[in-house]
Amino acid sequence: MSRSTKASNALARLKERSGNQSYSMTMTGSGHFFLTEGPGQPPLCAPMELDDFVAFVNAQGPQKVKRVSKLDVAFEKQLAAKKTPKP
Repeated sequence: MSRSTKASNALARLKERSGNQSYSMTMTGSGHFFLTEGPGQPPLCAPMELDDFVAFVNAQGPQKVKRVSKLDVAFEKQLAAKKTPKP
């Protein structure tokens, strides 16, 4: 059951990001998943294994912008400074 939960959570995130509540997933008898834009619609992908399906669904629709704090920015600057060779 956790297999379908992981896929269902990915689908819920896609619906939230895209605002399209009609997205639907189907699990085949062989345990593969595919995505459609609604019941009775053609598949948007070939049937995939769970991890491949979750990666595919996560790549669909608008992506959330990752929040970056001031401390993260300062840390990245320090790392970049360390990587540049000094003459």
